[in-house]
Amino acid sequence: MFGPFSWRQFFKSNMAKKKQKVRANFRKNRSVRTRQKDLTRDYDADQESVADVETRESVTGKGELTRKRTLSGAEIVEDASGSVLLPDVDKTICRRGRVLRVQGLVSVVVQEDGTQRKCATRRLLKTLSTEQRHVVAAGDIVWVRPAGVDEGIIERVEPRRGVLCRTSRQRQHVIVANVDQILIVASAAQPRLKPNLLDRYLVTAERAKIVPIIGLNKVDLVDPAELQPLIGVYSQLGYQVLPLSATAGWGIQALREQLAGRETVLTGQSGVGKSSLLNAIEPGLKLRVQTVSGDTEKGRHTTTTAELIPLAQGGFVVDTPGIRQFQLWDVIPEEVAGLFRDLRPYVSHCRYPDCTHTHEEPCAIKDAVADGNIDVRRYESYLQIHAGDEA
Repeated sequence: MFGPFSWRQFFKSNMAKKKQKVRANFRKNRSVRTRQKDLTRDYDADQESVADVETRESVTGKGELTRKRTLSGAEIVEDASGSVLLPDVDKTICRRGRVLRVQGLVSVVVQEDGTQRKCATRRLLKTLSTEQRHVVAAGDIVWVRPAGVDEGIIERVEPRRGVLCRTSRQRQHVIVANVDQILIVASAAQPRLKPNLLDRYLVTAERAKIVPIIGLNKVDLVDPAELQPLIGVYSQLGYQVLPLSATAGWGIQALREQLAGRETVLTGQSGVGKSSLLNAIEPGLKLRVQTVSGDTEKGRHTTTTAELIPLAQGGFVVDTPGIRQFQLWDVIPEEVAGLFRDLRPYVSHCRYPDCTHTHEEPCAIKDAVADGNIDVRRYESYLQIHAGDEA
């Protein structure tokens, strides 16, 4: 019946069809154990059955307290946000889509045909042991199993690229995923400009390999000459700096051209005018805006969740809530100098290979600061980030 090599081919073809199995980590006590009731009554009724009662359970076994599970047909891959589990999904039933926004337990997903669904997240994904604060974020590419007319279940999140994230309560907070560039919006006044916060965003962009653009809004409120030193420093480093005014309309056309056909996330502290800039670019959006507090000169939180917004000229923009603190994620102190464009060329010229560029002598970076080749304020920003604070 079989030729000389038929058995080998038979087993080889069957091995190819066998689904891959992976061991995945889940949170401890991911399921609630059912409490056994009426133990005393059962004991009085049948004392012999007490010997069969389970008294303990190992957390490494396949019991209710297990921390691991074997998943058939799944795989674990590395993406821009870390290790990600890709469960097996039936692509004949599930539909591919993009997460527009996440509101509590509900994610609004737009499908490839343009229709939207309000989706819950599969319990398997929510109970995985992960460092991420939320398993689904705005911008994610997902597979959705339809349920009802306009609802569904997110079965799988595809690997990410272009991730903007920060540290929140010792966990990774993914603000948005799968973007091409980041528009860091700062204000010349009301609220005052925070260069250190700007540098933190730039370091994150370098780490995530996202193209950064600096947008200086509200330039109509100050003397333009006051901004030239700051613009000059960042322009010499190769960063694109756009002076903007949402109210006066300055630089809006240049910004509109920069965003066309690309996927861009707008980020910055509260009150800098991110929503106002989007309203100026797309007047039909009519995003809600508020004035800055007159007492504290701090912005009021108007945008409450990150949301993908399609543009008429093509591409997406992501309006994000204002952030007053931006702590870097997965960046150790030894990496910080290499993520500063102006410090990077001098790192290899220090006398000590483990130089921190803070107190050592001699130090090529400190010498460059003294010679005026590195901006003093940028070096002070490096020291603050290297120290690991949350400013």
